[in-house]
Amino acid sequence: MSNLRILIADDHDLMRRGLKTLIELHPNWQVCDEANTGREAVTKAEQSKPDIVILDISMPELNGIEAARNIRRLSPNTEILILSAHYSDQLIRDILEAGARGYLMKSDSDRDLVSALDRLANHKPFFTSKAAEVMLAKFNQSGSNARVKEKMGDRLTAREREIVQLLSEGKGSKEVASFLGISVKTAETHRANVMRKLQIHSISELVRYAVRNQIIEA
Repeated sequence: MSNLRILIADDHDLMRRGLKTLIELHPNWQVCDEANTGREAVTKAEQSKPDIVILDISMPELNGIEAARNIRRLSPNTEILILSAHYSDQLIRDILEAGARGYLMKSDSDRDLVSALDRLANHKPFFTSKAAEVMLAKFNQSGSNARVKEKMGDRLTAREREIVQLLSEGKGSKEVASFLGISVKTAETHRANVMRKLQIHSISELVRYAVRNQIIEA
């Protein structure tokens, strides 16, 4: 996306400046506004309708999760990237429930920020590998067949869980191989193992599995 407009919300001036520097190195990307509290972020997002809001998880007045919920309600087309210095399974679940489709550890921002913003600019999710594992955790589902598939999904390896997410996001075997730094043959082997373990026979079924388990959004 050209002319990407981004709002940065973080209560640390140094962090905001660092993010702004990384963003404005990219042609046609601009920081359209800044906020240092969650409440201010909501107000400014409603006013300026940015393409993406970067939200620190811990901010005064209103935390990042609640700010994300409000922004998604007031500006539905705005994508949200949550930044956190900490990690927990519950945090990932809360981020998903708030409607954010991006999550990035602050320690990874130098390396992954541009990739995260690029995916969100195209309305595709971006989550750290730890977050992807949480999104593959078992959720209560109706129907015995769904529960059986959930239990089988628990036996996927960490790499296979990565494969599920990438395939569900529309990547082919070559893209998966390139993304993970493995051979195409290895990617195809992982794909076959995933399908076998989950008793799934098509990509459309895999996408439904991913949506049901909140790995991706519908």
